[in-house]
Amino acid sequence: MDAIAITGTGVVSALGSSVDRFHQGMLADRSGIALAPWCDPERDGGKVFWGTVTDFDPLDWMDAKIADGSDLFAQFALAAAQQAMQQAGLHDGGYDAERLGVVHGTSGGGVRAFQKAQYMLDTQGPEAVPRKTQLQVWANMAAGQISLRYRLHGPNLTVTTACASSLDAMGTAARLIRAGEADIVIAGGTEGGISAAGGKPDGDFVPAMYYAGGAYGMEGASDDPRRVMLPFDVKRQGIVVGEGSSIVVLERESHAKARGAKILGYFRGYGSLSDSFHPSSPDPSGQWEAKAMEKAIQSAGMSPSDVGGLAAHATATPKGDTAEIAAINRVHGRGRSAPLPVTAPKGHFGHSGASSGGMALIELLCGMADGVFVHTSNTDEPDPAAEFELVIGKPKKLDFDVAQINSFGFGGQNASVVISRS
Repeated sequence: MDAIAITGTGVVSALGSSVDRFHQGMLADRSGIALAPWCDPERDGGKVFWGTVTDFDPLDWMDAKIADGSDLFAQFALAAAQQAMQQAGLHDGGYDAERLGVVHGTSGGGVRAFQKAQYMLDTQGPEAVPRKTQLQVWANMAAGQISLRYRLHGPNLTVTTACASSLDAMGTAARLIRAGEADIVIAGGTEGGISAAGGKPDGDFVPAMYYAGGAYGMEGASDDPRRVMLPFDVKRQGIVVGEGSSIVVLERESHAKARGAKILGYFRGYGSLSDSFHPSSPDPSGQWEAKAMEKAIQSAGMSPSDVGGLAAHATATPKGDTAEIAAINRVHGRGRSAPLPVTAPKGHFGHSGASSGGMALIELLCGMADGVFVHTSNTDEPDPAAEFELVIGKPKKLDFDVAQINSFGFGGQNASVVISRS
């Protein structure tokens, strides 16, 4: 059976809107976490930090008509998809449109457009509601816009599995290729567009989602952007909301080789299941997160000892990180010659929701090529329960061929994937 090759990658993130800026920002320990665009410390009871995309101009990636008719989340996805297609050598054609599909994941879709339309209705009346609100709101419009950009007629699917969405999209895409329904699939996930383009505030409009995380008790509290999100740290207290997009091009290996494409790595295995414990908290034992990880490794035809590095979901919440530490311990804590190197990428750019798993995958793909394993930013006192090596302080020189990536989301969405360099 043909392997699934990765031939293109694209990123829009709080560290930059290209894979190179994202990867180099991670290695340099730059932080994408800053004051939220609408933050008023007196009104909000303190400083509120977000991982907002600040270098994005829609008109760098699309014409004004498309920008006007789409929410910023779909614009992020279009930009990341264009990067991936250019790297894959497919941006200008050379593919069978009926054999090229799109599988895209998102949690909120165009929720900002919906909130803005409601704000305009409440403040200015019915005539002020934007004519294209429905086009902007629907969660499938990112995938739709990507297909429209490249005039594709293959499968066009949207998955909404919270923070697991990008990995579930990639896993679904791989299954489509293995089933013979496509030769190539553009896959990944996108979140955000809560601020205006460029990470700016939007007049007097403040989206309700700005307050939602704090009201639910999810968000970290600190006056220091370097201390507000501490994945796997004993001092962890909550997330920083982020945004962005992560897209890959997955392709049947024989097809990629036949057209002379450069293969960046391989999508080897995928595991997905339901935690079924609580709407927002995982089973404290981590048993079902561990099961998803085991399914991914088994799907890849590998054993845990084959995995050379792991990117954790690690949202810096007390309950979430405790469960994932237990899960990683269960799968990778025993029977190894040395502790498994683990990174928790969200300390660099916040919790970018549906795009976060794909961002971690792309970072480890870059790291395998460069012989370097990115560190966990901000964390300086790892939880002693961890039976693995949490890489902190600076990147680790590491020659690794196989990596695992976890994404666990609200609703009990557990997903894990395995990738390889060769």
